[in-house]
Amino acid sequence: MDFSDKAVGVRQGEELDTGRVGEYLRECISGLSGDMAVEQFPSGYSNLTYLIKVGKTDLVLRRPPFGRKAKTAHDMGREYRILTALKPVFPYCPEPLLYTEDESVMGCPFYVMERIPGIILRKNPPKGLEFSAEQMKALCENLLDVQFKLHSIDYRAIGLEGFGKPEGYVKRQVQGWSERYRAAKTPDAPDFEYIMQWLGEKMPPESKKPGVIHNDYKFDNVVLNPDNPLEIIGVLDWEMATIGDPLMDLGSSLGYWVQKDDPADFQAARMLPTTLPGALTRDEMVTRYARLAGISIDNFDFYLGFGLFRLAVIAQQIYYRFYHGQTKDERFKLLIFAIHILEQAARRVIKESKM
Repeated sequence: MDFSDKAVGVRQGEELDTGRVGEYLRECISGLSGDMAVEQFPSGYSNLTYLIKVGKTDLVLRRPPFGRKAKTAHDMGREYRILTALKPVFPYCPEPLLYTEDESVMGCPFYVMERIPGIILRKNPPKGLEFSAEQMKALCENLLDVQFKLHSIDYRAIGLEGFGKPEGYVKRQVQGWSERYRAAKTPDAPDFEYIMQWLGEKMPPESKKPGVIHNDYKFDNVVLNPDNPLEIIGVLDWEMATIGDPLMDLGSSLGYWVQKDDPADFQAARMLPTTLPGALTRDEMVTRYARLAGISIDNFDFYLGFGLFRLAVIAQQIYYRFYHGQTKDERFKLLIFAIHILEQAARRVIKESKM
């Protein structure tokens, strides 16, 4: 049975000019021949991802959302650059093939990369795909191990020294995401002021080992081998990657991590299969990471609290677009409920914290 991730028809209002795009791709990528067809990968809430089929060749095209002009939030060139630098040393990256800022093609910068076909796990595994408790435990360990491999790369050696500013990273993140939340807040959203104040007061010292961080690393951004679903063969969605504190990256990942004993409201917001029998808990993930890194992590409440808050900001920024009629994607309507749930989850972290 084929459990590989599938593209579907393109959403209304997000169509591409297949004639112009096809002509440009054939000009810039050698070996393309045959008719072109376009489909869209339906998940994801930010940059748009399309499956481009030209003859027997499958490509993936990434572009910013329609109606959004802020290049800093949807920087295609930056995403292309990090893939180009990482691919030789981190084989989980898709191979980048083309980047252009020529807006005559589709009205915005975009890039094209190879497609990594395989299984992508979302809220629940595809029907018919089952993991034993032992397999699920191994898969969680593999997920964490690949993230640690990314953090361990010598970013200076691959030309990414200027890709981010590790000095003062945590402070900039807390201040920056707080500003973004206040700017995107709608009347029906919680104010998060208590949580932002706590994060500002509990910031840890600078990381002694900054590294490449993905900033949205989770099950539905990795690709599993169809022939061995315990093996990770790809890591996708690099739009928020930078150089920074690896524990901030881990905290952002575990902000998504709902486990079996979490309260009912947080369970309702689950987007990943992290409640399956055998799945590691957040504490077990942190313990394993500390062992891999050879460090002690006794202040993870801060990183988890930040991860929950940051996820709420991302959801709020997307919901803001829906609230103000900038997008008609009905998926975004329900994000306001997730934002309230994340606020309560962050408050629980703070209440239970010993920091």
